[in-house]
Amino acid sequence: MKNKLRILYLVNIPSPYRVSFFNELGKICDLTVLFERKSSSDRELTWHEYDFEHFNGIFLNGVNFKSDQGLCLGIIKFLSRKKYDCIVIGGYSTPTGALAINYLKISNIPFVLNIDGGLIKGNESKIKKIIKTYYISSATAWLSTGNSSSKYLEYYGAIKEKIYVYPFTTLYNNEIAEFPLSQLEKVQLRNELGLSEGKTVVAVGQFIHRKGFDILIKAWSNVFQGASLYFIGGEPTSEYIDLTNSINTNNIHFIGFKSKHELQKYYRAADLFVLPTREDIWGLVINEALANGLPVITTDKCVAGLELIKNGENGFIVPVDNIEYLSMKINEVLSNEELISKMSTKSIETAQFYTIENMAEKTLEIVNRIIKDPVL
Repeated sequence: MKNKLRILYLVNIPSPYRVSFFNELGKICDLTVLFERKSSSDRELTWHEYDFEHFNGIFLNGVNFKSDQGLCLGIIKFLSRKKYDCIVIGGYSTPTGALAINYLKISNIPFVLNIDGGLIKGNESKIKKIIKTYYISSATAWLSTGNSSSKYLEYYGAIKEKIYVYPFTTLYNNEIAEFPLSQLEKVQLRNELGLSEGKTVVAVGQFIHRKGFDILIKAWSNVFQGASLYFIGGEPTSEYIDLTNSINTNNIHFIGFKSKHELQKYYRAADLFVLPTREDIWGLVINEALANGLPVITTDKCVAGLELIKNGENGFIVPVDNIEYLSMKINEVLSNEELISKMSTKSIETAQFYTIENMAEKTLEIVNRIIKDPVL
């Protein structure tokens, strides 16, 4: 690997989609990845099944913070510009990420800051903005997932000309559907999965306030009869069960955790995907839904939605916490078979650019451009 670029990444945990990306990137460069922790405490154990096949993965020793962060003092010995052509810090908000940025800045070692996304908050305190600006502006260049993320970076001091956009995803080329399933194929798949007949809507995620599932449940009372809503992910708390019971419907179902392969079947059996999130700095389930030919409805606080959803073309963006508007758009999609068909095709077209193979290729192209900069 003598002639390949030597790249060092720092991330918090070996989440499956990142390991897939690193394995793909490691095929075309000499890649070392440092992990702050081996696992996240709030994820299913199967979520952490990984294989470092094409890159050198190293777990740092340190003290755990929150569910997925660590303070690893040993990071310092890896941060040498002599060992690597490019150092990429995958986030500034963890203790180890902050330590690494401080060391690199003090040592005058250039580095790239990579973020999954970001939303500017108007009610943010001055001190918080100052801290964010310090860490974000300390980088030499920035990897961004799209326009919204780039605006976020600029707001906190990044140089516009040094922000580079790459496609962010969890999916390989062969996981993108070639075309939407026909209604007959969907009915057959629903029968296999034991789903109800009629229009089917899926929502995927954990039952936490940020995901906005309470808003979707409330909106469902205004969705036409005959449609069924399936929540897939963690176990609902009593709050969500009580809320569901209060609207007096038999058409809301809680499925529980499903593997990636199982989840794909639910996507393909559905007619519509909804993520009513109050805040997602990306939202990778949007990529997954599009890849399986689903129209998508999400909010203006979902970065993936802002980047990938075009109103009326492959879904709709709705105002956050707006129950009436959400139910109106759900009804608009489900009541129009022609619209579903058009949106499904457009969803697959959108997803085709967002593959792990393309993510790795574009990232390496960007790194090549960055290291040619005389500043580095």
